[in-house]
Amino acid sequence: MKNTEASLLLWRLEWVNTYRVCSRETYENFLFRFHPSLKRSENAPESEADNKPSATMAATQRTNKEMQIKSKAALAKATDPLEKLQLACLSRGATGIKGLARKFKIMDDDGNRSIDFKEFEKGLREYGLTEFDKATMQEVFQIFDKDGSGTIDFDEFLVKLRPPMSQHRKALIFQAFDKLDKTGDGIITVEDLRGVYNVKKHPKYLNGEWTEDQCLKVFLDSFDSQDKDGKITKDEFENYYAGVSASIDNDAYFDLMMRNAYGIAHR
Repeated sequence: MKNTEASLLLWRLEWVNTYRVCSRETYENFLFRFHPSLKRSENAPESEADNKPSATMAATQRTNKEMQIKSKAALAKATDPLEKLQLACLSRGATGIKGLARKFKIMDDDGNRSIDFKEFEKGLREYGLTEFDKATMQEVFQIFDKDGSGTIDFDEFLVKLRPPMSQHRKALIFQAFDKLDKTGDGIITVEDLRGVYNVKKHPKYLNGEWTEDQCLKVFLDSFDSQDKDGKITKDEFENYYAGVSASIDNDAYFDLMMRNAYGIAHR
């Protein structure tokens, strides 16, 4: 490797460390995997501790903020009603789509996975999507109510609302979920995370302010928007990362982020 290229890569490492676009360890792992001729820092570990998900959340505050700004700007120019709803959710951050999905799920009292227009309008209003008037809501609703029955399929609506993701990204998201779902029942709880999620690097655990269970609860809460019930389903996990994915254009970076955040082995 040329000296100029090496210098540039190492400068990027310092930039990453300064501005926290991802962890220094994450970037070093990426850097030295593809450029083994560079020397690793003396204190940099070879991989995540115990190959467990670390205390650094994949969707950083910086990533969330950038997503919100980007989505709000796009929303101001959007004309397609479904795209406007998608952007309105993403403008609320990575939990935006998942939060709306949970709102509709709570409203589905009989569990038939379908909602009528009255429920649809009420859900959008209660979630705070004030950008939409009744006419726009009806436009969105009619996109899904193709047979004119007056109801729409809840699952089909969510699939369309999620930003498109490649099969590779979906596979990584499901691998991460399965790693956390220790019991395999399709729901992640604090009990699942104990012994699976590594809190040893969490600053509040290190200074004794929080217990392990408190750290685990905060981890789960970070996936929730309004109703923090300490449980995350596979659909909610996918909805969350659909929002994160929308803010990351580069497939290689998304792959790197997920593998380092959840200790997923490189192929």
